[in-house]
Amino acid sequence: MKILPVTLDHPDAAKLDDQVQSEYVERYGDADLAPMDPAQFAPPRGLYLIAYDADGTPLATGGWRSMERDEEQYADGDAEVKRMFVVPAARGQGLARRILAALEDSARAAGRTRMVLSTGDRQPEAIALYRSSGYEPVVPKFGLYRTYESSLCFGKPLG
Repeated sequence: MKILPVTLDHPDAAKLDDQVQSEYVERYGDADLAPMDPAQFAPPRGLYLIAYDADGTPLATGGWRSMERDEEQYADGDAEVKRMFVVPAARGQGLARRILAALEDSARAAGRTRMVLSTGDRQPEAIALYRSSGYEPVVPKFGLYRTYESSLCFGKPLG
């Protein structure tokens, strides 16, 4: 298994995004409507990763993008995690944890001071991953879904 940087508009990223969007529809009744521009995930202001198996099949993905203080309650120096996803057949192998650690290392090296993310209350697997990786609830909530009761926001200092 190897983890490689790709662009957000890479065909494998699009394939995995279609799968995660389908899962959001199953769990919440709608896809994620947060706008995402591939340029936001280009180093040094972001990064997008895909984990591949030995045969070159994409199994997992995740990225971060730089965010600064704005009307959606981000703080200066934030690195927002987006599109963490592992295909169902590859879950339980630690892929999400490995991608998350690589994203944190990259954001830290880029001078970001805090990793932040939002997830939904119908994603207990994600919540467990983030809590066990040192993420704590953030108040006030931030991002597009900050006013939704089902939205949970987490953060972790990168010091």
